[in-house]
Amino acid sequence: MSLQAHLGELLSKHRVLEAQLAEAINHPASTDAEIAELKRKKLRIKDEITRLQHQQAA
Repeated sequence: MSLQAHLGELLSKHRVLEAQLAEAINHPASTDAEIAELKRKKLRIKDEITRLQHQQAA
């Protein structure tokens, strides 16, 4: 998989997690632990995107 394709895949996953997080925050049955886990996943992906973008620019 090329770097550009991998970045595209990560960006797509990030958008999905962002939507899931927004839904969880607005859903009263969601627990704090579920929301925290979604935030952690989203942050991990964002960190990976940033790392790859810097690698690509170098």
